[in-house]
Amino acid sequence: MQTSINQYVIQAEPYYRPVADEIELFEAAYGLRMPMILKGPTGCGKTRFMEYMAWRLSRPLVTLACNEDMTASDLVGRYLLDAEGTVWQDGPLTVAARHGAICYLDEVVEARQDTTVIIHPLTDDRRLLPLDKRGELVHAHQDFQLVVSYNPGYQSVTKDLKQSTKQRFGSIDFHYPDVEIETDIVAHESGVAREIAAKLVGVAQKSRALRGRGLEEGISTRMLIHAGALIERGIAPRRACQLAMTKPITDDEAMLHALDGFIEAYFGP
Repeated sequence: MQTSINQYVIQAEPYYRPVADEIELFEAAYGLRMPMILKGPTGCGKTRFMEYMAWRLSRPLVTLACNEDMTASDLVGRYLLDAEGTVWQDGPLTVAARHGAICYLDEVVEARQDTTVIIHPLTDDRRLLPLDKRGELVHAHQDFQLVVSYNPGYQSVTKDLKQSTKQRFGSIDFHYPDVEIETDIVAHESGVAREIAAKLVGVAQKSRALRGRGLEEGISTRMLIHAGALIERGIAPRRACQLAMTKPITDDEAMLHALDGFIEAYFGP
């Protein structure tokens, strides 16, 4: 049972605004096929960056959102039954390694550590992927690259990459864009007027200052785009901000009241 690599090719240029020198750094790393870690808060643009870089480098992008129930078979593949009997189905990591795609494991620390160790042989000079159940050793295609991401703000002793894993990667830090760039992104992606986008960004900036003082994380760029899209569809700004920005990040009534105050300061009562 074969998977076509063409389904992972990004046809149109994704919209991405660089924040610093991340494009140049990643291109240099890809030239060496260096495994990479992207670190940054949720919704700051890591996944969009990977989509843009895959398009820019003309490489297929195989993405997998990691979770605590993910097994090694979810990464490398498994035997399945079909009308003709038992067949092997490559997992996303194997597909990428065979065909020279970029494999992007999003929020990799959500996966169990006994699962993520499967990537170790791919992240050194061997560039090998053992398929124990199949009795096969896959030699990674010369264009293959492994990229993982996570949010350092949520790290704990129980949810972190082992040092033996981290030291196999290069790393780029991501942060929310500055006000002007983030305003451009929100306006472009949501279709809302730039004036409204600027107000949404203002609310987000205020919320991010509360990180660690009642909020685990501030309002993300992704949430601003959702709120802007709602406003563009005719939802009142206050209600759009509550639906897409404030209520998803906290259930604390006092914190919601404080966030509502930020919304009122920018959009009125």
